[in-house]
Amino acid sequence: MEILPITISSSLVALIAGAIASVSGFGIGSLLTPVVSVETGTKLAVAIVAIPHFVATALRCFMLRKDIDKKVLLSFGITSALGGLAGALLHNYLHTTTITFVFACILIFAGLMGLTNWLNLLYLKGWSSFLAGGLSGFLGGVVGNQGGIRSAALFGFDLSPRAFVATATAIGVAVDLARLPVYLIAEYKEITDYWLLVLILCAAVTLGTFVGTVILKRLNEKLFKRVVSAAILALGLYLLTKS
Repeated sequence: MEILPITISSSLVALIAGAIASVSGFGIGSLLTPVVSVETGTKLAVAIVAIPHFVATALRCFMLRKDIDKKVLLSFGITSALGGLAGALLHNYLHTTTITFVFACILIFAGLMGLTNWLNLLYLKGWSSFLAGGLSGFLGGVVGNQGGIRSAALFGFDLSPRAFVATATAIGVAVDLARLPVYLIAEYKEITDYWLLVLILCAAVTLGTFVGTVILKRLNEKLFKRVVSAAILALGLYLLTKS
């Protein structure tokens, strides 16, 4: 195993992804998985990246724990987790390419809405928050990437930048706790073959998390929404090329 080239490139991406995720609430899996998959293949890359993803997400959740909106977490988060489980169970029975295309279009639309300030017209409460959580989780479960669609849906809540990231992160921790044991059991031997890469990626995303958290403190709400909207739009365009 020639780990040096992939370790250098992946560690740099992990550092950047950790910082971006601390600002936008997502990005580690979206950015890091394609890079690691060049060396390991997509299936194993998903399992490997899940470990630094959990490390960074748990750390970010602890750092921002006081800013978590518990009401949104309970309403949106629970249905998002249930929707994610349903989507994951149906993953093998649905045409992934079609779902990825739909997922990408939704992200592009949400990103454009944020950049044009149309998101100010959207406000979620009551049943609509449960529906948004379930739908975002379901689409994420089918495609395997929940961060972007979750952040897009959370824009419908009146959250400050820190509360937005903190709440999205708390939901992400719950998702990681559900999926990580499955990956570890199924891919344990293969993951241990890349133990050095895993350790370096964990260190890189941890450093990136601290950097991103400092940046988050300096962003005003208007700039924050534009940054996250741009990230959502970029992820949607990327997925569109893969569909």
